[in-house]
Amino acid sequence: MLKIYYRGGYKYQLAKDYVYQSSFAPELEIFSEFIAFLPNGLLNIKRGYAWDGTSGPTIDGKTNMRASLVHDAFYQLIREGHLSFDMRDKCDQEFRRVCLEDGMWSVRAWVDYQGLKLFGASSCTPGDVKEVMSAP
Repeated sequence: MLKIYYRGGYKYQLAKDYVYQSSFAPELEIFSEFIAFLPNGLLNIKRGYAWDGTSGPTIDGKTNMRASLVHDAFYQLIREGHLSFDMRDKCDQEFRRVCLEDGMWSVRAWVDYQGLKLFGASSCTPGDVKEVMSAP
């Protein structure tokens, strides 16, 4: 019997490639399995990328779905060591910016941003990747 190997903890999977123009950029090209981040600030997220939406008391919705995708991709790049942990605040600010672009009420965007500042560090600790599990 052949086993399957998988990672848990995801709620969503990207159905089409997504390209996002970030307000910051890496010095060198970054390539990960599902993510490319280029020196011109383009963040390319490939179809099939899985993410878990927003965390904490925040409810997933149309005004934070794109922000959660972009933010999770950035945090993954930090966990994988492609971006410095010092870039975390820029990633958190980007989350807030996208929420506002997508019509989120400014007070809620500020509260969500503060939540990321207070509690987000554990989600982007370098080297902390989801465990690979197997079944049966």
